[in-house]
Amino acid sequence: MLRILPAVALLALWVWAFIDCLTTPEDEIRHLPKVVWIIVVLFFPLVGSIAWLVVGRDRTSARRRGVPWPAGPTAGFPEYERPQARRVVAPDDDPEFLASLKKDNQRHEEMLQQWEADLRRREEELRRGEDPEGGAKG
Repeated sequence: MLRILPAVALLALWVWAFIDCLTTPEDEIRHLPKVVWIIVVLFFPLVGSIAWLVVGRDRTSARRRGVPWPAGPTAGFPEYERPQARRVVAPDDDPEFLASLKKDNQRHEEMLQQWEADLRRREEELRRGEDPEGGAKG
């Protein structure tokens, strides 16, 4: 078990350094071009990974930058402001949605009453033997 641990640690360091080298922007890389750093880390796992961690990446600019968008007012650059998160409300808690359901329900009730009244009128006309279009049956 203890013999495998260094190999696993080296593999983890190598994979982490390689992925970090691939995803680091060009302006945060020091001393060598990005392609050269990728080759060094890829072909020299231990030395290349340690070199990348120690001198390859400019970690001070990454810490200063923090997040990709500035927090608070952006001094004349509103297109870079973080959009405000809109609170999501479930439909059964949304008063506007419930009001629209109530309004639709009332409208449907009125249509149903009109249809029922029209149906009763037509049934009554048929019982009397009248033609629904206004003429008598004959």
